[in-house]
Amino acid sequence: MIQSMTGYGKAVVIFKEKKINVEIKSLNSKALDLAARIAPLYREKEMEIRQLIAKSLERGKVDFAIWIEKEAIVDAAPINAALVENYYRQLKTIASQTGIPEPADWFDTLLHLPDVTTKTDMEQLSDEEWAFALQAINEAIAALVAFRKQEGAALQLKFNEKIDNIERLLASIEPYEKGRTEKIRQNIVKGLEQIPGVDYDKNRLEQELIYYIEKLDISEEKQRLTNHLRYFRETMNEDGRGVGKKLGFIAQEMGREINTTGSKSNQAEMQNIVVMMKDELEQIKEQVLNVL
Repeated sequence: MIQSMTGYGKAVVIFKEKKINVEIKSLNSKALDLAARIAPLYREKEMEIRQLIAKSLERGKVDFAIWIEKEAIVDAAPINAALVENYYRQLKTIASQTGIPEPADWFDTLLHLPDVTTKTDMEQLSDEEWAFALQAINEAIAALVAFRKQEGAALQLKFNEKIDNIERLLASIEPYEKGRTEKIRQNIVKGLEQIPGVDYDKNRLEQELIYYIEKLDISEEKQRLTNHLRYFRETMNEDGRGVGKKLGFIAQEMGREINTTGSKSNQAEMQNIVVMMKDELEQIKEQVLNVL
Protein backbone atom coordinates (compact mmCIF):
# COMPACT_ATOMS: atom_id res chain seq x y z
CA MET A 1 0.00 0.00 0.00
CA ILE A 2 1.25 3.46 -0.84
CA GLN A 3 1.90 6.22 1.68
CA SER A 4 1.61 9.96 1.26
CA MET A 5 4.53 12.20 2.22
CA THR A 6 2.08 14.60 3.88
CA GLY A 7 1.61 13.91 7.58
CA TYR A 8 1.38 15.28 11.11
CA GLY A 9 2.06 13.80 14.51
CA LYS A 10 2.19 15.09 18.07
CA ALA A 11 2.86 13.50 21.43
CA VAL A 12 3.08 14.71 25.03
CA VAL A 13 4.57 12.82 27.99
CA ILE A 14 4.90 13.86 31.64
CA PHE A 15 8.20 13.42 33.45
CA LYS A 16 8.08 14.60 37.07
CA GLU A 17 7.31 18.34 36.94
CA LYS A 18 8.02 18.57 33.19
CA LYS A 19 5.73 18.22 30.19
CA ILE A 20 7.73 17.03 27.15
CA ASN A 21 6.11 18.05 23.85
CA VAL A 22 7.03 16.61 20.44
CA GLU A 23 5.56 17.79 17.14
CA ILE A 24 6.50 16.57 13.67
CA LYS A 25 5.15 17.59 10.25
CA SER A 26 6.05 16.49 6.73
CA LEU A 27 5.38 17.57 3.15
CA ASN A 28 6.49 16.15 -0.19
CA SER A 29 10.14 16.42 -1.23
CA LYS A 30 12.49 14.47 -3.51
CA ALA A 31 14.72 13.56 -0.55
CA LEU A 32 14.70 13.90 3.24
CA ASP A 33 14.90 17.57 4.20
CA LEU A 34 14.85 17.71 7.99
CA ALA A 35 14.62 20.90 10.07
CA ALA A 36 14.87 20.23 13.81
CA ARG A 37 14.19 22.55 16.75
CA ILE A 38 15.46 20.85 19.88
CA ALA A 39 15.29 22.02 23.50
CA PRO A 40 18.80 22.80 24.85
CA LEU A 41 18.64 19.93 27.35
CA TYR A 42 18.26 17.40 24.50
CA ARG A 43 20.79 18.91 22.08
CA GLU A 44 23.33 16.21 22.88
CA LYS A 45 20.89 13.67 21.41
CA GLU A 46 20.36 15.52 18.12
CA MET A 47 22.19 12.99 15.92
CA GLU A 48 20.26 10.11 17.46
CA ILE A 49 16.98 11.97 16.86
CA ARG A 50 17.88 12.72 13.22
CA GLN A 51 18.86 9.11 12.54
CA LEU A 52 15.60 7.84 14.05
CA ILE A 53 13.51 10.23 11.91
CA ALA A 54 15.47 9.43 8.74
CA LYS A 55 15.02 5.68 9.26
CA SER A 56 11.29 5.99 9.96
CA LEU A 57 10.22 8.59 7.38
CA GLU A 58 12.70 8.07 4.48
CA ARG A 59 11.61 11.09 2.38
CA GLY A 60 9.83 14.41 2.73
CA LYS A 61 10.33 17.94 3.95
CA VAL A 62 10.14 17.30 7.70
CA ASP A 63 9.77 19.88 10.47
CA PHE A 64 10.54 18.44 13.93
CA ALA A 65 10.28 20.18 17.29
CA ILE A 66 10.75 19.06 20.89
CA TRP A 67 10.32 21.43 23.83
CA ILE A 68 9.75 21.35 27.56
CA GLU A 69 7.05 23.03 29.62
CA LYS A 70 7.65 23.39 33.38
CA GLU A 71 5.60 24.58 36.31
CA ALA A 72 6.26 28.26 36.94
CA ILE A 73 7.35 27.63 40.55
CA VAL A 74 9.84 24.98 39.53
CA ASP A 75 11.22 26.98 36.65
CA ALA A 76 11.67 30.23 38.59
CA ALA A 77 15.26 31.43 39.01
CA PRO A 78 16.28 31.36 42.70
CA ILE A 79 17.08 34.66 44.43
CA ASN A 80 20.42 34.74 46.24
CA ALA A 81 19.21 36.17 49.56
CA ALA A 82 22.69 36.41 51.12
CA LEU A 83 23.96 38.38 48.13
CA VAL A 84 20.93 40.71 48.23
CA GLU A 85 21.57 41.41 51.91
CA ASN A 86 25.24 42.10 51.21
CA TYR A 87 24.34 44.52 48.36
CA TYR A 88 21.82 46.27 50.66
CA ARG A 89 24.37 46.86 53.44
CA GLN A 90 26.97 48.15 50.97
CA LEU A 91 24.52 50.58 49.34
CA LYS A 92 23.33 51.88 52.77
CA THR A 93 26.93 52.51 53.79
CA ILE A 94 27.77 54.30 50.53
CA ALA A 95 24.60 56.45 50.81
CA SER A 96 25.43 57.55 54.37
CA GLN A 97 29.06 58.29 53.54
CA THR A 98 28.43 60.22 50.34
CA GLY A 99 25.05 61.78 51.02
CA ILE A 100 23.53 60.17 47.94
CA PRO A 101 19.79 59.60 48.45
CA GLU A 102 18.73 56.03 49.04
CA PRO A 103 16.63 54.47 46.26
CA ALA A 104 12.85 54.77 46.58
CA ASP A 105 12.33 51.15 45.47
CA TRP A 106 14.96 48.92 47.06
CA PHE A 107 13.63 45.70 45.43
CA ASP A 108 13.85 47.07 41.91
CA THR A 109 17.39 48.27 42.52
CA LEU A 110 18.66 45.13 44.22
CA LEU A 111 17.11 42.64 41.79
CA HIS A 112 18.88 44.29 38.85
CA LEU A 113 22.33 43.88 40.40
CA PRO A 114 24.65 41.15 39.03
CA ASP A 115 24.09 37.49 39.94
CA VAL A 116 21.10 38.14 42.22
CA THR A 117 18.77 35.91 40.16
CA THR A 118 21.29 33.96 38.09
CA LYS A 119 21.00 30.18 38.13
CA THR A 120 24.24 28.64 39.28
CA ASP A 121 23.44 24.98 38.48
CA MET A 122 23.45 23.42 35.00
CA GLU A 123 20.71 20.85 34.40
CA GLN A 124 21.95 17.46 33.23
CA LEU A 125 19.94 15.03 31.08
CA SER A 126 19.35 11.79 32.94
CA ASP A 127 18.84 8.41 31.27
CA GLU A 128 15.38 8.20 32.83
CA GLU A 129 14.27 11.53 31.36
CA TRP A 130 15.71 10.68 27.94
CA ALA A 131 13.71 7.43 27.94
CA PHE A 132 10.53 9.48 28.43
CA ALA A 133 11.56 11.96 25.71
CA LEU A 134 12.36 9.09 23.32
CA GLN A 135 8.93 7.62 24.01
CA ALA A 136 7.32 10.93 23.02
CA ILE A 137 9.40 11.09 19.81
CA ASN A 138 8.42 7.53 18.82
CA GLU A 139 4.74 8.24 19.52
CA ALA A 140 4.81 11.39 17.38
CA ILE A 141 6.53 9.54 14.52
CA ALA A 142 3.98 6.69 14.78
CA ALA A 143 1.13 9.22 14.60
CA LEU A 144 2.67 10.82 11.52
CA VAL A 145 3.14 7.45 9.80
CA ALA A 146 -0.49 6.56 10.53
CA PHE A 147 -1.52 9.90 9.00
CA ARG A 148 0.62 9.14 5.93
CA LYS A 149 -1.03 5.74 5.48
CA GLN A 150 -4.49 7.28 5.74
CA GLU A 151 -3.60 9.88 3.11
CA GLY A 152 -1.98 7.16 0.99
CA ALA A 153 -5.20 5.10 1.02
CA ALA A 154 -7.12 8.13 -0.25
CA LEU A 155 -4.52 8.68 -2.99
CA GLN A 156 -4.73 5.04 -4.04
CA LEU A 157 -8.51 5.29 -4.46
CA LYS A 158 -7.97 8.38 -6.60
CA PHE A 159 -5.32 6.66 -8.73
CA ASN A 160 -7.53 3.62 -9.30
CA GLU A 161 -10.35 5.91 -10.41
CA LYS A 162 -8.07 7.68 -12.91
CA ILE A 163 -6.64 4.38 -14.21
CA ASP A 164 -10.19 3.07 -14.72
CA ASN A 165 -11.04 6.22 -16.68
CA ILE A 166 -7.98 5.86 -18.94
CA GLU A 167 -8.81 2.18 -19.58
CA ARG A 168 -12.38 3.10 -20.45
CA LEU A 169 -11.23 5.86 -22.81
CA LEU A 170 -8.69 3.54 -24.42
CA ALA A 171 -11.41 0.97 -25.12
CA SER A 172 -13.64 3.67 -26.62
CA ILE A 173 -11.02 4.32 -29.36
CA GLU A 174 -11.54 0.90 -30.94
CA PRO A 175 -14.77 1.63 -32.94
CA TYR A 176 -13.21 4.73 -34.50
CA GLU A 177 -10.00 2.84 -35.21
CA LYS A 178 -11.81 0.12 -37.16
CA GLY A 179 -13.76 2.57 -39.31
CA ARG A 180 -10.69 4.68 -39.95
CA THR A 181 -9.21 2.44 -42.69
CA GLU A 182 -12.20 2.63 -45.01
CA LYS A 183 -12.59 6.36 -44.37
CA ILE A 184 -8.94 7.00 -45.30
CA ARG A 185 -9.35 4.89 -48.48
CA GLN A 186 -12.46 6.80 -49.49
CA ASN A 187 -10.76 10.15 -48.98
CA ILE A 188 -7.74 9.14 -51.09
CA VAL A 189 -9.89 7.76 -53.93
CA LYS A 190 -12.11 10.83 -53.84
CA GLY A 191 -9.04 13.06 -54.08
CA LEU A 192 -7.69 11.13 -57.07
CA GLU A 193 -11.03 11.27 -58.86
CA GLN A 194 -11.12 15.03 -58.54
CA ILE A 195 -7.92 15.30 -60.60
CA PRO A 196 -8.99 15.32 -64.29
CA GLY A 197 -7.29 12.91 -66.70
CA VAL A 198 -5.58 10.86 -64.00
CA ASP A 199 -5.67 7.08 -64.24
CA TYR A 200 -4.31 5.05 -61.34
CA ASP A 201 -3.48 1.43 -60.66
CA LYS A 202 -5.94 0.10 -58.10
CA ASN A 203 -3.54 -2.64 -56.97
CA ARG A 204 -0.79 -0.09 -56.39
CA LEU A 205 -3.30 2.08 -54.53
CA GLU A 206 -4.14 -0.80 -52.21
CA GLN A 207 -0.42 -1.41 -51.53
CA GLU A 208 0.20 2.23 -50.73
CA LEU A 209 -2.91 2.33 -48.58
CA ILE A 210 -1.77 -0.70 -46.58
CA TYR A 211 1.64 0.94 -46.04
CA TYR A 212 -0.03 4.18 -44.95
CA ILE A 213 -2.42 2.40 -42.58
CA GLU A 214 0.47 0.46 -41.00
CA LYS A 215 2.20 3.74 -40.19
CA LEU A 216 -0.96 4.92 -38.43
CA ASP A 217 -1.54 1.64 -36.59
CA ILE A 218 -1.76 2.12 -32.81
CA SER A 219 -2.03 -1.54 -31.75
CA GLU A 220 1.43 -1.55 -30.16
CA GLU A 221 0.79 1.73 -28.35
CA LYS A 222 -2.50 0.38 -26.98
CA GLN A 223 -0.82 -2.83 -25.82
CA ARG A 224 2.04 -1.00 -24.10
CA LEU A 225 -0.33 1.48 -22.46
CA THR A 226 -2.47 -1.41 -21.17
CA ASN A 227 0.67 -3.02 -19.70
CA HIS A 228 1.70 0.26 -18.05
CA LEU A 229 -1.75 0.67 -16.50
CA ARG A 230 -1.60 -2.85 -15.09
CA TYR A 231 1.95 -2.32 -13.78
CA PHE A 232 0.86 0.94 -12.13
CA ARG A 233 -1.83 -0.92 -10.19
CA GLU A 234 0.61 -3.69 -9.17
CA THR A 235 3.21 -1.16 -8.02
CA MET A 236 0.68 0.63 -5.78
CA ASN A 237 0.23 -2.63 -3.83
CA GLU A 238 3.97 -3.18 -3.33
CA ASP A 239 5.59 -2.89 0.08
CA GLY A 240 8.97 -1.23 0.14
CA ARG A 241 10.83 1.97 -0.54
CA GLY A 242 10.78 4.16 -3.59
CA VAL A 243 7.24 3.29 -4.71
CA GLY A 244 6.46 6.96 -5.41
CA LYS A 245 9.47 7.36 -7.73
CA LYS A 246 8.59 4.14 -9.56
CA LEU A 247 5.00 5.30 -10.05
CA GLY A 248 6.37 8.56 -11.46
CA PHE A 249 8.45 6.67 -14.04
CA ILE A 250 5.47 4.52 -15.06
CA ALA A 251 3.31 7.64 -15.45
CA GLN A 252 5.95 9.12 -17.78
CA GLU A 253 5.83 5.98 -19.95
CA MET A 254 2.04 6.12 -20.00
CA GLY A 255 2.26 9.70 -21.22
CA ARG A 256 4.65 8.69 -24.01
CA GLU A 257 2.22 6.06 -25.33
CA ILE A 258 -0.76 8.42 -25.11
CA ASN A 259 1.17 11.13 -26.99
CA THR A 260 2.15 8.68 -29.74
CA THR A 261 -1.45 7.53 -30.02
CA GLY A 262 -2.52 11.15 -30.41
CA SER A 263 0.04 11.83 -33.15
CA LYS A 264 -1.25 8.84 -35.14
CA SER A 265 -4.92 9.59 -34.58
CA ASN A 266 -5.75 11.57 -37.69
CA GLN A 267 -9.40 11.61 -36.71
CA ALA A 268 -11.18 14.22 -34.60
CA GLU A 269 -13.05 11.73 -32.40
CA MET A 270 -9.88 9.80 -31.56
CA GLN A 271 -7.95 12.97 -30.83
CA ASN A 272 -10.69 14.13 -28.45
CA ILE A 273 -10.39 10.85 -26.57
CA VAL A 274 -6.60 11.26 -26.40
CA VAL A 275 -7.04 14.74 -24.92
CA MET A 276 -9.29 13.29 -22.20
CA MET A 277 -6.73 10.57 -21.45
CA LYS A 278 -4.02 13.24 -21.12
CA ASP A 279 -6.20 15.15 -18.66
CA GLU A 280 -6.65 12.03 -16.48
CA LEU A 281 -2.90 11.31 -16.64
CA GLU A 282 -1.96 14.86 -15.63
CA GLN A 283 -4.04 14.49 -12.47
CA ILE A 284 -2.16 11.27 -11.70
CA LYS A 285 1.21 12.96 -12.24
CA GLU A 286 0.31 15.82 -9.89
CA GLN A 287 -0.60 13.45 -7.06
CA VAL A 288 2.28 11.00 -7.65
CA LEU A 289 4.67 13.74 -6.48
CA ASN A 290 3.18 13.32 -2.99
CA VAL A 291 3.68 9.53 -2.81
CA LEU A 292 6.47 8.20 -0.61
